[in-house]
Amino acid sequence: MTQDNRFDILILLGRPASGKSEIIDYLRRTDPAIRTRRFHIGEFEVIDDFPMLWAWFEEDRILEEMGHRRLHTTPDGYFKETCLWDLLIRRIRLEYEKRLTKDPGYHERLTAIIEFSRGCEHGGYRRAFEHLGESLLGRAAVLYVDVSFEESLRKNRKRYNPKDPGSILQHSLPGEKLRRLYGETDWKDLAGSDAGKLDIDGAAVSYAVFENEDDVTTGERDRGPSHLGDDLLGDRLEKTCARLWKIYQAHGTG
Repeated sequence: MTQDNRFDILILLGRPASGKSEIIDYLRRTDPAIRTRRFHIGEFEVIDDFPMLWAWFEEDRILEEMGHRRLHTTPDGYFKETCLWDLLIRRIRLEYEKRLTKDPGYHERLTAIIEFSRGCEHGGYRRAFEHLGESLLGRAAVLYVDVSFEESLRKNRKRYNPKDPGSILQHSLPGEKLRRLYGETDWKDLAGSDAGKLDIDGAAVSYAVFENEDDVTTGERDRGPSHLGDDLLGDRLEKTCARLWKIYQAHGTG
């Protein structure tokens, strides 16, 4: 059950470069008491599939240098098997379950923020949800950061740092690969409005949409959170989380 006005699990979704990582960075730099009051998130841990994915690319490069076959990816940077996208979601699920096993009172202290992106080319969000499991989804609320593909492409190009390609905040994809993997998503097939309940294999999961086509997340790191209600990202995030919290509470969780 929810504790102390906080989400147990917040699943943060959206296209690459939509603003997910910037939102997490903003939350991390916000005082926990203010975070709880404004966003229903106190202390939190992040489970993100990007570090797992990036490790596979690094391992395959090392294996190739050693004269062995690549295990996960092709030389041009695509997964060898679609099931590897499912494996990443199962890894997220396993990481969460390990935390609960180690600490049965985990959610008395923490919110788990789960972050990933999925496009139709590799099964979409519906397929990903199928691998998260009922126990995780039963505690979860979904926050979807909505941008068009064109905006995702623009920010993807802008944020690239060749000196740190594995960075959470500065990694990027080539435009052709971004279009193939994330040009089409199934989000709007799953969600009929800007807030409500997702039907996931008969389970109802609360969701709300954070609109970010106007990019209120870029530059927030330099400005810093004001906590006074006049920061664009904070204001919009507070309003969106308030809608999500109302649905999450009304329908119960866990």
